[in-house]
Amino acid sequence: MSRWSFNEETMPVLQKNTSSSGEELESLLKDLIAAAEPLEGKFDGEGKAAFAAFKNNSETITADLKQGLGRINQGQQEMDTAFRTGDETMADDANSDMGKANFDAAKFK
Repeated sequence: MSRWSFNEETMPVLQKNTSSSGEELESLLKDLIAAAEPLEGKFDGEGKAAFAAFKNNSETITADLKQGLGRINQGQQEMDTAFRTGDETMADDANSDMGKANFDAAKFK
């Protein structure tokens, strides 16, 4: 059984990886679109219609993917904020509770 480790750098690293993957995906999609350009005008009938649809939708698809990954990245940032806030709150609460505790009264004789 594997153990998932989470520390203060997990979310920033995940954010960076998501951002890098999004940039790479966008670049690959642009390369695909550019590579398909020489095929324009080489199709007839259904093939021509499919190619035209691909060309017309390619920029929209690229923008939608970029926007979706941006939203994922935003969610990761918000998760990082929530985890850091929760960690600080837990530490503050623990320190406050320890300050109120009477450790001498808890000694067993």
